[in-house]
This record gives sequence, C-alpha cells and structure tokens, in this order.
Amino acid sequence: MTAGAGGALLVVGDVVTDVVARHRGPLTVGTDTAASIRRLPGGAGANVACWAAYGGCGDVRLLGRVGADAAAWHERELLAHGVRPRLVVDRSAPTGTVICLVDSGASAERTFLTDSGASLRLEPGDWSDTLLDGVARLHLSGYLLFSEPSRALVAVALAAARARGTPVSLDPASAGFLADLGVDRFLDLVEGVDVLLPSRDEACLLTGLSDAADAVAELSRHVPLVVAKQGSAGALVARSGAVCAHVPAVPASARDSTGAGDAFTGAFLAALLAGATPEDAAAQGCRAGAVAVERVGGRPPSAGGRG
Repeated sequence: MTAGAGGALLVVGDVVTDVVARHRGPLTVGTDTAASIRRLPGGAGANVACWAAYGGCGDVRLLGRVGADAAAWHERELLAHGVRPRLVVDRSAPTGTVICLVDSGASAERTFLTDSGASLRLEPGDWSDTLLDGVARLHLSGYLLFSEPSRALVAVALAAARARGTPVSLDPASAGFLADLGVDRFLDLVEGVDVLLPSRDEACLLTGLSDAADAVAELSRHVPLVVAKQGSAGALVARSGAVCAHVPAVPASARDSTGAGDAFTGAFLAALLAGATPEDAAAQGCRAGAVAVERVGGRPPSAGGRG
C-alpha cells in the first residue's frame, strides 16, 4: 500500500475524552466495584482518523469541536497519530466526555455513558468548502446527526462534497441514539452518502430485520455500498440489494472493544483510498479491529509505536 496514493481523507466528527473503567464481573450497585481506570483521548471521528493514518493514509485531516479545557491535549494526541487536526475551540461548552465501562472478562464488552459537550456543537459556521481541497473522500461520524447544529453542518458538508464529486462515507455510530432519531429520518439525512458502515445492531435497527445479512442487503438498496461490522463474526459487504462478501474476523484476545468499530472504519477507508476493493478493504478493517480489541482505549499505537 502506498501511503496517500489515493489522496487525502477528511474526517468530520466527534473528539471526546474517554474515561475507561475496566472491571471484572458485574457492577455491584450501592457499593464499590474494583476497576482499572484511565483517561484517554477518544471520539468516534477522531479515532477513525487515527486508525486511517495508522492504516497507511498519508494525509488524514480532522474537523472537530472541543472545549478550551482539553483542546491542546487533544491536538497533541492527534498530531502524534499522524492526523492534521482542525479543532474549533468552544468557549461555552467543555470537551465531550464518555465513561466507558468495560467488562475485563473474555467478552470485553463495553457500555457508554456519554456527555457530548462541545463535540456535537459543530455548526455550519465551522465549515469551509476549502476543507475539501485535495480531499479524495469525506467521512462523517454518525454522531453528528444527533444534534441540530451538527445535523446542519452535515447537510452543508454533503452539499459541498456533492458539488465537487467527492465521495462520502458515514458510520451510523450508535444504535441507542439512532432509535431516538428515527430510522426514516436517518435515511433521509444520509441521502447522497456512497458508503455506509453500520454495526450489525445498527443495520438491523435501520431495516427492522433480525438477520444481519438480510439487513445489510436491504440497506444496500438505499446506499450503494454497505459494509457491516460484526465483531467476532467478521464483516458483510453488500451492493444493490445483495450481500457480495462475508469477510472473516481475525482472531484476537480481547481486552477492550471500545475502538474496534472505529479501527475497522479507519483501516477500511485507508485501504479504499489506496485502491483496494471493498472486500479487501474490509479484510484490512478486520485486521485493524483485532489490533484494537487487544488494546485499552480507542486509538492505535502512536507514531513510532506501530508494529
């Protein structure tokens, strides 16, 4: 893979601070539960950008909004991962915070408590069409659809990309928030997106179908290419109403599944920009997901730590 061979990737999305609490066994209500707790940089948009750079994309840019409380820290962390940040500093809201409760048993399953803070206060005034200069693909974090200001930004960014012929991908981000937004409204908002990257649960929610393959196939009637992340079951690739590939997962010893979906998306996009087929790009995504679940937090090793 030639780094940057396919042009720049612009990610627009959330930048948050993760507080990751890894506990073994069930939480004990009304008293203490022992846990290992770390403060780490996160956010689906920021994580995707970092994994795309880790996957070989030589020019990854990120537009996000943070509070003044942690802006410098997040900028340093993004630069350390090879991402060119354009962070809008919000003077009225703190940086978003997500508490990640991770079962440190075999499943490494996680539960999120989310305070979006400044991250979903991105607005059309934060956008400039010049952000697309030299950009071969725009990627949008689905979290942006869950507030009015950032929904308006998505509409502006999609229109600008469409005017330039720049392809756009989107990760729906959260089954819980999707249920609140509404399926029909979501499908209307993503009109014009050429690649959708849902999880299995998100695909089923968006179609009302319980079988993942059926759900992904149905979604591909609305979006030209749908690539569904299924964790240990790998990934499904669908076009024109039919599943065309089932990509197997890469075995891994899971410690924290927090960033696995973001890792898949970032690596998939990097490979796609480098000229890989969607099926081969999905295989790269599965490999990145395996790396991610063996790490704590949502980011890859920083520059100099690859291996």
